Amino acid sequence: MVEPAISKIDSRLNDFDASARSSALDGLIDDPGQLDSQPVIPSRTVNMHCHSFYSFNGYGCSPTALAWQGKRLGLDVMGIVDFDVLDGVDEFLDACDRVRLKGSAGIETRVFIPEFATREINSPGEPGVCYHMGIGFTTGQVPERAAGILDDLRQRSEARNRAMIERINAYLHPVTASYEEDILPLTPNNNATERHMLEAYVSAAEKTYPDDTERAQFWAKKLNIDGVDAQNGLNDIESFKNVIRSKLMKKGGVGYSQPGPDTFSTIDEVNELIIHSGALPCFAWLDGTSAGEQAIEELLALMIDKGAAAVNIIPDRNWNIGDPDTKRIKVDNLYRFVQLAADLDLPVNAGTEINKCGQRLVDDFDAPEMSPVRDAFLDGAHFIYGHTLMQRWLAMGYQSEWASQHLPARKEKNTFYTRVGYLVPAGEEGRAMLREVNKVMSPSEIIEAL
Repeated sequence: MVEPAISKIDSRLNDFDASARSSALDGLIDDPGQLDSQPVIPSRTVNMHCHSFYSFNGYGCSPTALAWQGKRLGLDVMGIVDFDVLDGVDEFLDACDRVRLKGSAGIETRVFIPEFATREINSPGEPGVCYHMGIGFTTGQVPERAAGILDDLRQRSEARNRAMIERINAYLHPVTASYEEDILPLTPNNNATERHMLEAYVSAAEKTYPDDTERAQFWAKKLNIDGVDAQNGLNDIESFKNVIRSKLMKKGGVGYSQPGPDTFSTIDEVNELIIHSGALPCFAWLDGTSAGEQAIEELLALMIDKGAAAVNIIPDRNWNIGDPDTKRIKVDNLYRFVQLAADLDLPVNAGTEINKCGQRLVDDFDAPEMSPVRDAFLDGAHFIYGHTLMQRWLAMGYQSEWASQHLPARKEKNTFYTRVGYLVPAGEEGRAMLREVNKVMSPSEIIEAL
């Protein structure tokens, strides 16, 4: 498959002003032929893990812009996932309705898992720490009993950021960044990430050392790298940003602080937020090589016991690998994990992240390595969309009393919501179909009605 490029769209789709984004989308929708033009990629493709600019998007895309890009590309289903916030949920689902794109929305954060306190899971170098997700949210307005947990995620993130900035400023002086003046203005709603901080430091270095040679010398000294490598890095700044982030912000860097049991919320707290909001806890799998993921049966049993209803995979980093030995190991791990997820009745949420420039907008579903897992990824996407529809419009989603009564087992839930996801189109047409459904109907009656 030819890798699609980000389209040149009305810049207002990425404006920090929500009304400007909405107006820009109206203009595209009203343009004859825009929504019915030939999609860029073939059908039967999904991307269920797209970060928007509410955490960080490598192309600056807002939730509205992502919905438009997904429609332009011809995706069957698209999902957003932002770090520590639900700020983009309502906007994205509304935009998907307007452009007739099947959509879902979620949150990603890091949690501490006491039972795996001595084992690295999916956060390199950080035993007990786990990237974790909630998928299938229908609004960013969570119930009161969950609001405090959501606020705590944002506050913990800001506290970690400010502490990191203080350490990096001391080391990089005279190149410094102000959290209020340089970093928060890069965000639409004051949710900064390491990537925002990275952008601020790159800009600060350019201002302090406008001469390329002097700036290369600065980075070479501070990052402890060869001067030629630093100069080459300035010529390929997007790749060089990864080097800067690794040297300053990741394990071993001056800005890094080893997390402990109190650094992040516990998985039980975050799952409480997710479940009380009617969404689904989702275990984020990396590549099967860590000590924790080597004990994947034990780990998934624990995740299920704590409420996990699905798993997440970033496929590209598990097969699109140059070294043949590493590729063989990770592809085998990928296939085994997808099979295990199926055996445990855990649908798969799969996507590309798009939280740094250069990541694929869409996984290469035509790659031979993707063939054995493609159907699992498609079914997982439609499962999440089916749950989102039923919860959003009828309060009959996966966590609902209706589902508990009529679909007591995970396998039954998976089958039903996947079928709904395939049957019900996006937008007003799908909404009209759901008006024929009510809570007194059985799952088979609903499927028949649809």
